[in-house]
Amino acid sequence: MEETNETLCIGIDLGTSRSSISASDGERHVVDSYVGWPLDDMVARKLMKKAVFVGREALDNRSMLDLRRPLERGVIKEGSAKDEEAVQELLRHLISLIGIKQKSKNRGKVRAVVGVPAEAFRVSRQRLRSAMDGIADSVMLVSEPFAVAYGVEALLHAMIIDIGAGTADFCVMQGRYPTDADQRTLPNAGDSIDERLLKLMQEHHPEAQVSIYMIRDWKEKWSFVGEPKSRVTVTVPAKGKATEFDITNQMSAACESILPPISETMIDLLCRVEPEYQEQVRQNIILAGGSSLISGLPEALEKACSELGGGRVTVVKDPIFAGSDGGLAIACDATNADWQRLSL
Repeated sequence: MEETNETLCIGIDLGTSRSSISASDGERHVVDSYVGWPLDDMVARKLMKKAVFVGREALDNRSMLDLRRPLERGVIKEGSAKDEEAVQELLRHLISLIGIKQKSKNRGKVRAVVGVPAEAFRVSRQRLRSAMDGIADSVMLVSEPFAVAYGVEALLHAMIIDIGAGTADFCVMQGRYPTDADQRTLPNAGDSIDERLLKLMQEHHPEAQVSIYMIRDWKEKWSFVGEPKSRVTVTVPAKGKATEFDITNQMSAACESILPPISETMIDLLCRVEPEYQEQVRQNIILAGGSSLISGLPEALEKACSELGGGRVTVVKDPIFAGSDGGLAIACDATNADWQRLSL
């Protein structure tokens, strides 16, 4: 961002696994939600000459770092000042990617909309507001599925299911800002799949030497529900020797573990919609978030809708940026009265 007095609007999707930012000047960036500090300052100075690492760089150099993944279920982890500091570093990094100089006297005003889980606790919301101190002049917190709905203009008779790493967030849109009754948050999302897959690997292939980072990489490449397009095989050390393992069944079981709670919550919310609008909402169910890319997921949720008379489930065109793009749209459209009412 050049040194001007113009207002810059930004949308931020602060995610457990990845965080994205979209700005009104056209800049868009996504980073892995990792922050790390060197465990040995002398060695780090020699190797990297950095005091803090953010994103993929932090993950790739984790052996030499105090690595933090500071967001848990979409909000700052409880009880750790270091994790709060990590979130601030992550936010500063996102802001720097779009060229904002935080302490510049000539910097224009920055208005930011940040997405939070649909049922974020009040204390968690306040901690996120505190983390934004000094980063933006005005901050508005909105539920993540609402930001997605706003960005794709699905504001009436629609359901958004935003499935990320930490949470699956639901929101029924009825032409107004959603109430608590319109929204749900579940912990059944990408991280729960990772934990399940790791446990299944340990049970069925105890000789395989794997890490949670390897598990996450496999899930992002080969996750599916229903019938697999092909067998899933991986090569990992087993007592130090590179060994091939077929993990198709384990991948299937881990991914399908999130289907029952997500389907049940979806159906419960659909049944709470006024009767004359239920059919319209069933035909307009929209998936977003990184875990929406699981192969076969839309078809599985459509099958779950069959007991209600059928439905149509689609995935947003750009799941990675849907939240931040929606936040940006809100930031650009909000009037001064909206900012006074809803921002800090």
